[in-house]
Amino acid sequence: MYRSERPQPPRVARDRCDPAPARPDRPWRCDLKFVEIAQLGKTYDTPSGPVVIVRDFTLYVDHGEFVCLLGHSGCGKTTVLSILMGLVAPSTGGVVIGGREIDGPGTDRGVVFQSATLLPWMSVRANVRLAREQIAARRDRGVESYLAAVGLGGVGERYPRELSAGMQQRAGVARAFALEPRLLLLDEPFSLLDALTRMELQDELIELWEARRRTVIMVTHDVDEALHLADRIVMMTNGPAATIGRIFDVPFPRPRNRDELLARPDYFWLRDSIVAFLEEQAHATA
Repeated sequence: MYRSERPQPPRVARDRCDPAPARPDRPWRCDLKFVEIAQLGKTYDTPSGPVVIVRDFTLYVDHGEFVCLLGHSGCGKTTVLSILMGLVAPSTGGVVIGGREIDGPGTDRGVVFQSATLLPWMSVRANVRLAREQIAARRDRGVESYLAAVGLGGVGERYPRELSAGMQQRAGVARAFALEPRLLLLDEPFSLLDALTRMELQDELIELWEARRRTVIMVTHDVDEALHLADRIVMMTNGPAATIGRIFDVPFPRPRNRDELLARPDYFWLRDSIVAFLEEQAHATA
């Protein structure tokens, strides 16, 4: 079992789970959490036998919360995110979002990958509008505001090939928010960018999140990125059979300023604690 570094957050009004009685194959606790990930596991069959990637992964996320998954490469972070996307079926357990068990992809979830995955034959504006077409009644409303929010207000008619990597990723973030998802899933969206562009996009992401308050689950390798963005940081043990090893609360007030964070002694205490956990995991599998 993992240890939480904070008391349970106060409950606020949100979607309720179906009051149907629990079953062994549906172990949700249904107590007003917006995202319920219960006893999640994923096993792949190989010629040499089954390989357990993730086991007993249980996490509850509040509506509007920003959670980062952090761990070494190969610890199953992206596998968990792929299950949340509905792209991979779990071997055990399951996921409930807003009271509904997911069984595939859906427009209630927006996704941003490491690369922008823009459609190259469409302009930037058309790529963002494509998300709005999933909610057709509001297709044309908000496209320009989302482009402006990520610094692309004047480049809507350009094509992806005409954009830098950072601008392409900005378009990907705008497209994900334009879908107006209930849950935003981010798979290391800034890892391929240079340091300055990465910080700029982190700031733009958090401004969008604070304005729209979508629930966010983000995979990252970057300790400082997680400390700047997250409400909680979920640390994963090394694979195979990875699970949650520890959860850190990030107590810094919002909006956050990097210079102010670096002036706080507790920032470095928390950072050192996270790095120490990662070092423990590295030595455990060495």
